[in-house]
Amino acid sequence: MNIKRMRGRGHRGGGNGGTARHYGGIPLNRNYVFESVGPDVRLRGTAQQLYEKYSQLGRDSNSAGDRVTAESYFQHAEHYFRILSAMNQAAQQSQQAQPMVSQQNGKRHTSLEAELEQALDSPAAASERPTEEPEVPVAAAPPEE
Repeated sequence: MNIKRMRGRGHRGGGNGGTARHYGGIPLNRNYVFESVGPDVRLRGTAQQLYEKYSQLGRDSNSAGDRVTAESYFQHAEHYFRILSAMNQAAQQSQQAQPMVSQQNGKRHTSLEAELEQALDSPAAASERPTEEPEVPVAAAPPEE
């Protein structure tokens, strides 16, 4: 299928080849752009932007006296609020998992250093090491003409 024809016709052609990371169907990237079709309006933006926009539309409809439309907008706002909460929860879980990985890598690094020190301090390693540094002859400077 022609990729140029796919763009803008309901197909999601991403720059990453469709390998975006998701957590339970929710994109982990806070900058992910959603396309939303509300009751009377079609919006596009991040989850934070859509939450704020639908909340504002709900308040405006409520102040205009249209409680049904206001409730619909507030339900859309709540949907994007839940998406934001899930993104925040996933971010916290990944941040908590990162220190564990770095601590494990640190332990692994420390144990390798200890093994290296033991190997260098062993009598077999000491017999293989030269006792004196060999002298490296230094070349004399060429005679000046």
